[in-house]
Amino acid sequence: MLIPKKVKHRKWQKGRSRKRQAETRGMTLSHGSFGLQALEAKYLNSKQIEAARKTLTNFIKREGKIWIRVFPDKPVTQRPPEVTMGGGKGNVDHYVFSVKPGRVIFEMDGVSEATAERALRLAGFKLPFKTRIIKKS
Repeated sequence: MLIPKKVKHRKWQKGRSRKRQAETRGMTLSHGSFGLQALEAKYLNSKQIEAARKTLTNFIKREGKIWIRVFPDKPVTQRPPEVTMGGGKGNVDHYVFSVKPGRVIFEMDGVSEATAERALRLAGFKLPFKTRIIKKS
């Protein structure tokens, strides 16, 4: 699972919703020839990234190369069940990455176009937002 080794602040504040804002960084392919781009804004946790990565590697039979362009570093806290109000903030439960529209999530290279498109489409089903497949032109 993807979690940070060390964090500056253990618990973060929630922040404001930035759903309507598009991404400004990480929108183009920088490593591979094919990529999976997000079309919606959502939180992406390490389990979802790992499920999509396993789908990619399984489908391409470890032929090509895969790059993961996101890393979950935002802590999400959760209180235990049946706890009354008050008593402070809960403990860190898991880490997420805040995805905005336009962000490239995965890149791949070293496989045919048909194989890459099929693998990325299957990986997109594992993610909690709509995606599209992009190619380097």
